[in-house]
Amino acid sequence: MSLIGRPVSLSVDDAPAPKPPRTVRTMLVLGTRPEAIKLAPVVRAMAASALFQPVVVTTGQHREMLQQMLGLLGVGVKTDLAVMRDRQRLSELTARLVDGLGTVIRAERPDLVVVQGDTTTALCGALAAFYERTPVAHVEAGLRTGVLDNPFPEELNRRMIGRVARWHFAPTERSAAQLRAEGVPPEQVLTTGNTVIDNLLWVLAEGAGHSAFRTAHRKVLLTLHRRENQGARMRAMGAALRRLADRGDVEVVLPLHRSPAVREALLPELDGHSGVRVVDPLDYLDFAATLADCDLVLTDSGGIQEEAPSLGKPALVLRTTTERPEAVDAGAARLVGTDPDAILAAAGRLLDDPEEYARMAGAGNPFGDGRAADRIMARLTEDFEREEAVNTARRDAPGSYDPVA
Repeated sequence: MSLIGRPVSLSVDDAPAPKPPRTVRTMLVLGTRPEAIKLAPVVRAMAASALFQPVVVTTGQHREMLQQMLGLLGVGVKTDLAVMRDRQRLSELTARLVDGLGTVIRAERPDLVVVQGDTTTALCGALAAFYERTPVAHVEAGLRTGVLDNPFPEELNRRMIGRVARWHFAPTERSAAQLRAEGVPPEQVLTTGNTVIDNLLWVLAEGAGHSAFRTAHRKVLLTLHRRENQGARMRAMGAALRRLADRGDVEVVLPLHRSPAVREALLPELDGHSGVRVVDPLDYLDFAATLADCDLVLTDSGGIQEEAPSLGKPALVLRTTTERPEAVDAGAARLVGTDPDAILAAAGRLLDDPEEYARMAGAGNPFGDGRAADRIMARLTEDFEREEAVNTARRDAPGSYDPVA
């Protein structure tokens, strides 16, 4: 077609085909129900994008609770590591996860690994990616209690992820400021809002869930599961909540975590009480409907502290610390601790004092507007397109050699 040393005019048919646009192969690592809930908006956004190719890997850290979530949220799984063993130690789980995720990263060769929050799955996903020299994006970055072992092990997990991530997507400006104070370069930090709000609004718009409440009494939604609350402390909290149900004018719904330690602590106190409905873990559509239907939330969960204010539901946080002080500062949540009498008194005030209840219910939501995934996608798109433009300019520079061209 051409002669060396002579200029050649190419027709349209002769011109080499343009290179296809780059696809950013993105591995999203999740293992628990909250991770599935909070990463689902990002997965859906990436699946709709021409630039990103999402590959979902699940570790099965909360296997049964996770499986009921994924199909509902439109999340397809490429690989399931199935790492959980009955009552395994954290050290055993961590070793198994880092090894398994490292193997998957080497096989899939992603351009980017995305982790969410502060679970052991998230930590090991970030570590495995770091060891394989793959950049990490951390969704829900910058949450801190300031107490290294409370919550355990989540506070340590999220601090360590913060040391290896390249992108830090903070749910609030407080979280972003925390990251900058720890030395994270400001250009690597973006305040996005929390993706849990994206998903909650999406699910409620679908309108497919069913509330677990069955009576016309005041409706109290209860969730307990944290490691630091398990044992004698959780048994005492269960006894206090039984006393709350003894009022006779409340219906307590407890979606019971599958952890044997949680069940051993709570079932003896609450199962069989006429004012308490103990149910299996709800799928997310039903959970969202139940949350929207309740009057009051009592929880040691992190995510529910974010979801409840979005729906105007006062939340009593049954912990001694919280990494989500924004809800407390706004007046939408109250950190009541784990003392049984304090829990009972705080719940009683909200149920009996309409003005107190109205203040908390009307406090507003500090965790975003439901567009967090859009902001995450915009930043990643901008950065990868800029990187591709720089690489193209280098390849096309005089004297450069591109063996792939």
